[in-house]
Amino acid sequence: MKKWTGIGLVAAVIALGMGLAACGQSTSASKPQQVLRLPATAALDTIDLAKATGYGQTGNVFESFYRLGNDGKVAPGLADSAKVSKDKKTWTFHIRDNAKWSNGDKITAQDFVYSWQRTLTPATKSTYTYLFSGIKNADKIIAGKMSPDKVGIRAKNQQTVVVQLDKPMAYFKILMAYPLFAPQNKKVVDQYGKKYATKSQYMVYSGPFKITGWNGTSNTWSFVKNNQYWDKNVVKLHQIKYQVVTNPQTGLSLYQNNKLDFAQLSNEQVKNYKNNKAFKQYPYSIVIHLKYNFKDNDTQKRKILANQNIRQAISLSLNRSQLTEKVLGDGSVTPTGFVASGLAKNPKTGVDFAKEQAVKNTTTYNPTLAKKKWAAGLKQLGIKQVKLNILAGNDGTSSSTVTQYLKSTLEKNLAGFTLDIQNVPASVAQSRSQNGDFDIYLSHWGADFNDPISFMQIPVSSNSLNYGKWSNQTYDKLIDRAQNADAGNAEARWQDMVKASQLINKTQSFTPLYQADYAYLQRPGVKGIIHNTAGTQWSYKYAYIK
Repeated sequence: MKKWTGIGLVAAVIALGMGLAACGQSTSASKPQQVLRLPATAALDTIDLAKATGYGQTGNVFESFYRLGNDGKVAPGLADSAKVSKDKKTWTFHIRDNAKWSNGDKITAQDFVYSWQRTLTPATKSTYTYLFSGIKNADKIIAGKMSPDKVGIRAKNQQTVVVQLDKPMAYFKILMAYPLFAPQNKKVVDQYGKKYATKSQYMVYSGPFKITGWNGTSNTWSFVKNNQYWDKNVVKLHQIKYQVVTNPQTGLSLYQNNKLDFAQLSNEQVKNYKNNKAFKQYPYSIVIHLKYNFKDNDTQKRKILANQNIRQAISLSLNRSQLTEKVLGDGSVTPTGFVASGLAKNPKTGVDFAKEQAVKNTTTYNPTLAKKKWAAGLKQLGIKQVKLNILAGNDGTSSSTVTQYLKSTLEKNLAGFTLDIQNVPASVAQSRSQNGDFDIYLSHWGADFNDPISFMQIPVSSNSLNYGKWSNQTYDKLIDRAQNADAGNAEARWQDMVKASQLINKTQSFTPLYQADYAYLQRPGVKGIIHNTAGTQWSYKYAYIK
């Protein structure tokens, strides 16, 4: 997903990503119209598959070899069969005979080859190239040391795609359900040139729906049924109408006036509606956390943030149960570490990764130990006062609430600490964080797919999304081992990732606050929606209005 690197972006991406569902009511006694009317907290930023900054909803209009079904499991997509070699480094996909673009063009193997090469071309400026890591030559291409046409994908014939990997990838199959890896139509890209993807009509679609009414800045747009889709007979919805709704109260009013049948609730609204029969909660593999700037422009602040006792003291001062249950009250849960719970289980024992990453006295509330750590840190630094700022995007409903809580709690528990809040528009926060213009950043990450590595790639020293520039050789080696030497050994790979996540916990190089859970009012007439915590979180392929 991209993720979502600043808290202010969460609501926007979630609302867009899932496409808040609402049913179109029929005015007659006949069958209800198969129309969903959906709010989104922000406009679509792009519909160019290669340039997207999130893929929460695009699995509804673009499809790869596979798609996500229920419970994050891989379901059939544009490929009707796949074979993997004995060494697990060569995958062969056969494209369906009836796979077509929304304009009627046949979807071919070459469309996949072109798509991957286009996304990896530096001029495209894709933010998701790192997900190609492990595919043959992708790392060299990403590093600018090889041409994109050398990536390990080729068209054996019109309907056969062969993908070669540098090493076995335990999560490759589920990765191939991610819309980033869907095909792109070169003929259409060339036909529209600079106009391509600037409006919904300058695009073709491979998924169950196609986009209409989007002009690049639209506050309204629609998904309509794609009648060229290979599995069109199972698609019941005729249309999904989106409109931007930036205020939770506005969304609730539209819901109450039967203009929407799905409304995302703010923390305060949750308290009023949690006993309503239409109340629903949907979990996400998103962990909201604090990023520390290890390359802070202020030399003194850099020393403070680099001090492990200081960071541990901050984490131990936070009562996460109070934050989730009393302050937020929206169903969000307390995390055990950097990786979300419910994302992946030990391949041997079935134990949740989140349970195995836990380290005693790291994310638990222990003000006594916090004060000791704080005193030790101040002594090491030779100071008595600490003043830092916390940067947050204010577009979301929770950022102000969370930053106020952090300021109150930390200043209460840690003598001499002053925390200045800098709540700014999400786009500004994103830009500042990328440029390293912060002390502490109220950030978050959501999984692209159901594997811990989707989280664990981010803190690697070389990852451009590691905005705080934390760098740890032991961590890097563990992740490298999981991705290379142990890639073919599921149990060893798992233990590498557990050790790496425990290292983050011990050092508190990132401080997890809570795992997101979002609350909505949803009318009972909306059926068949598939919700997953990662990747394309919301699928409307089987949705219908009863």
